[in-house]
Amino acid sequence: MQHTFSDTTFCIRTFGCQMNKHDSERIGGMLEGLGSLQVDTYEEADMVVFMTCCVREAADVRLMGQVASLKNLPVRSASKLGRRIVAVGGCIGQRDGEKLTTALPHLDVVFGTHNLGSLPKLIGAAMESGGHHVEVLDSAKAFPTDLPTAREHGWAAWLPITIGCNNFCSYCIVPYVRGREKSRPLEDVVAEAQAYVDAGVKEITLLGQNVNSYGRDLYGTPRFADVLDAVDDTGIARLRFATSHPKDLTDEVIERFARLRSLMPALHLPVQSGSDRVLEAMNRRYTRSHYLGLVEKLRATCPDIALSTDVIVGFPGETERDFEDTYRLVEEVGYNQVFTFIYSKREGTPAASMHDDTPHEVVQERFDRLVDLVQDKAWQSNQADKHTTVEMLVEGASKRDRTILAGKSPKNQTVHAKLPDGVNADDLAGSIVRVAIDEARTWYLSGTVIDGLSAARTQQTDAR
Repeated sequence: MQHTFSDTTFCIRTFGCQMNKHDSERIGGMLEGLGSLQVDTYEEADMVVFMTCCVREAADVRLMGQVASLKNLPVRSASKLGRRIVAVGGCIGQRDGEKLTTALPHLDVVFGTHNLGSLPKLIGAAMESGGHHVEVLDSAKAFPTDLPTAREHGWAAWLPITIGCNNFCSYCIVPYVRGREKSRPLEDVVAEAQAYVDAGVKEITLLGQNVNSYGRDLYGTPRFADVLDAVDDTGIARLRFATSHPKDLTDEVIERFARLRSLMPALHLPVQSGSDRVLEAMNRRYTRSHYLGLVEKLRATCPDIALSTDVIVGFPGETERDFEDTYRLVEEVGYNQVFTFIYSKREGTPAASMHDDTPHEVVQERFDRLVDLVQDKAWQSNQADKHTTVEMLVEGASKRDRTILAGKSPKNQTVHAKLPDGVNADDLAGSIVRVAIDEARTWYLSGTVIDGLSAARTQQTDAR
């Protein structure tokens, strides 16, 4: 039975990675297609959907707190349901399933990572009969991109090329909740990319837990370089990808940073640790020297490339010497951005059973030291762009000041520029303008728009 949700409203809260954000866009597309209206707040919503991440304990805590807060929240006066339907999906839904309804008795629906398309059916059943409705599948019957989408921005699109992960890093729950790696056929990826370009999308980000191994399951050997070539040929203005596992980053992919017109000079290359001993315990399957060799190749190929990474501090058994190895690696590479995390124990992973007696205050002190270094290096990296001109893909007005344009540079830096007189920031969203940079801070660049407004206005007029 096909349910419809006319005259209802829904709100989605997303925790975690880009794949979860893409899944949320698919859910938005499904519910909008069935007549529901997406709103921004819980108070306005007849249905609240949480797309969850279980990579770190903090995400579990946030979910429990936010779902619990809805228990006594008044329903909007215009609601035709008379109550609020609450659904939890994503990785926590996949991991915990029925157990969530015990911890959160007012929860109506639980679904997993492999059955996004079941959500309308489950919500419809909850509306009709009340009670708990749980469906969690062991594997996906179809690639989630087969579902409709409601993109957050018309000018940008996530494009998944793989789902799942085969790496089984010892600290990571993802392979257990996302399943084994599965690639989309190359022709399907290209067709979707071309459709986005034809619809006016300016930036595509290819997604996968490990994009570098794309195609191994379909073609016997990774073909990610072929994906980059084919998507570049669609005419897309900007192309990015995430995430890239160092053990599978090939010379062919590195070479594309020099050759492909659309491939932006930015790469997220998670290192996790700079200690060979810890990397082995993490089951990362590369060494410190191998990683640094990749950095050397990348910078030889694309000298201006901006590198970002993930680092875990306090992995079980990490010593001061191990941490110093990580500290020195971060210092040597000089990343533009580093996402730093204190190790979070995840039940069901091999690392969860590893003994560790390092006091929390020692781990916290190491973490704080690393954060100070990361901020210094980010500031230094941005100084290279001071007194230069960068092309900014405009996202709209700054959330803090609507007289300031905000957007991203090719290196994925946040860029701010004073909004020119007589120009509406929202009208420029999705256009590319040139900005003369006169200030470089730790986390952003700022300057003055010097070119591109005429083309942007023409583009917006044509779009209307």
